[in-house]
Amino acid sequence: MQPERILVIDDEELIRETVALALQEEGYQVLVAASGPEALDLIFPATAEPGLQIDLAIIDLMLPGVNGLDICRLMRHHRLETAIIILSAKGSEMDRVVGLEVGADDYLAKPFGMRELIARCRALLRRHQWTTTAGENPVLAFREIRLYQNEFRVTVGGREVGLSPKEFRMLELLMSHPNRVWSREDLIQAVWGADFMGDRKTVDVHIRWLREKIEADPSHPQYVITLRGFGYRFG
Repeated sequence: MQPERILVIDDEELIRETVALALQEEGYQVLVAASGPEALDLIFPATAEPGLQIDLAIIDLMLPGVNGLDICRLMRHHRLETAIIILSAKGSEMDRVVGLEVGADDYLAKPFGMRELIARCRALLRRHQWTTTAGENPVLAFREIRLYQNEFRVTVGGREVGLSPKEFRMLELLMSHPNRVWSREDLIQAVWGADFMGDRKTVDVHIRWLREKIEADPSHPQYVITLRGFGYRFG
């Protein structure tokens, strides 16, 4: 297997080179960028080469040219499944929420410990691993949950659970973007579509039904987590 490829984007040379060296020592392939435009050239190369995909991007918010939030937005707009960790000297709760809402999977405030960063990289790369069966059926996996995308079925601990189409789509969406915060409006747009005219509480009802099917204790969920005032996230 090829080692995972990680892109480190930071305009501070010391941080950029220190993080890159630590990740290389862990066996990862590492690319570096000192600015937003330089990072975008690596993320969206003019000539795509096989095997050049980036598995994880570590992105500083304050970058020259194009800031980190806009890079996240562009990556998610183009439906890149690359895992994203945001680094920032801004450590307030609102800053973290904004970062997660634009598509980041995790957020780490500066200054940070290198061991913690590496641990978070490992965890995210595990969550973003896609496996395929012999029949080329893509599977999303997290802990005991397996979601078989082409077969439209889900198992929890090896036991198959029956989900409605809306429940399946919602779980697929949440699992595809671990730790991203989804507002009710986001979920309605993605699962029901822009023409939905019902009550926003429909999302809460479907979340409750989904939890009853996949959670060991739906009143204390371990998979579909509520962030009061913001929405829902997976993992």
